[in-house]
Amino acid sequence: MDVLPDEVVQYILTYMKDAKDVARCSCVSKRWKEFMPSVKSLYFPRNSIYDSRRTDFDETIGRLIRSSSSLEELTLYCPFSSSNLKPWLTSAGRSLRHLDLRVDGDRRTDLSCIGAAHGLESLKLWGAVIVGSPGWAQSPRLTRLEIVGSTLKDGALVGCLESCPNLTELALLGCDGMQSISIELQCLERCRLDVLGPGECSLHLSSPKIEFLDVVGFGWVCVNATPCLKNLSIAKNSGRVYRVEFGELPSLDSLTLRGVQWSWDAVQSILQRASNVKHLFMKIEFSGNSDRLLPFPRIDLAEFFNSHPNLCSFEIHGAMFAALCQKNSLTSVDSEFEIPYLEKVRISVRSPLNAEQKMNTLESLLKSSPRLQTMIIKILSMRNTHESEKAFFQKVCRFRYKYEKIVQIE
Repeated sequence: MDVLPDEVVQYILTYMKDAKDVARCSCVSKRWKEFMPSVKSLYFPRNSIYDSRRTDFDETIGRLIRSSSSLEELTLYCPFSSSNLKPWLTSAGRSLRHLDLRVDGDRRTDLSCIGAAHGLESLKLWGAVIVGSPGWAQSPRLTRLEIVGSTLKDGALVGCLESCPNLTELALLGCDGMQSISIELQCLERCRLDVLGPGECSLHLSSPKIEFLDVVGFGWVCVNATPCLKNLSIAKNSGRVYRVEFGELPSLDSLTLRGVQWSWDAVQSILQRASNVKHLFMKIEFSGNSDRLLPFPRIDLAEFFNSHPNLCSFEIHGAMFAALCQKNSLTSVDSEFEIPYLEKVRISVRSPLNAEQKMNTLESLLKSSPRLQTMIIKILSMRNTHESEKAFFQKVCRFRYKYEKIVQIE
């Protein structure tokens, strides 16, 4: 590299990120050391600097941060003394744009010092414990906020969001401590919320520009006008989803509903709003408005698809398929019934009972879909050892060979 012009060497070294590599490069020569202030990104992985025989690792971190005059991205995953965070961020505050910070539940860490980085555009916090308002200064440039594996109280989240009113992306992943979340952000476009803990957590969201919404763990979801929403996913791995309220969803392309138990009113509400959806995934085991687990009520197949005429892909599991296969579910299916845009169907079956009606439903789906390219029938583990299981498999296999270019069995 000695024969390369200074500008080329400097350009190459600005792509260094790992803190160890940056430290080593600064020791190669005086020429290289002079170029290190041009490093734009520093990454301190876990145990990258830490050595049980040394006590100066905080000094090493601080020296590397201070040596860079144009630092734009800082990732701190290694252990550090919380008291040093403020001077580090103050040193890099003018140029710093992206901060990724692992706190690991240290309550002593003063998160208010994040406000020292006035130009932050994205912030990611790991393992934080935020009990009250974090005390950040107003950060109008901050557009991306991600908090992972942290404990927050309801008031703490309000304080965080008030400090960054121009967020376009928000993610709370694996967080606990909250019973009610209220978000009002006018610029928000993408939102991922995954809450932990027992009890029924509620969400109220008011963001007219939202395009992507993925929520996990909420029993009550209330979202105001969403004219731009294209992708929506609602899931609850334990407990019950008892209420879902949305405005009209004219732009919705993809809808995912997952959970053990949903109130049937909640299922009906969201399906009625999502009349223009193109891709629908449903994996809900039971319905019911109380602790009692109930099967889905009967769903008329023709009425359902006429209410969702733009469906291109349709994936359902056990309960929803059983509802479409009940007695009289095919009453409205006639020679004129058509599902015009359906191209892919994936159905999971877990019971061999009512085999004849299930096969009639599958055949009606296939014959009524002129654009259908693939129908996947996934056979789940069946506990029933009755003769009906063998008969069901025989019917499925005959159906597979009858429409071998379209039907697949898993």
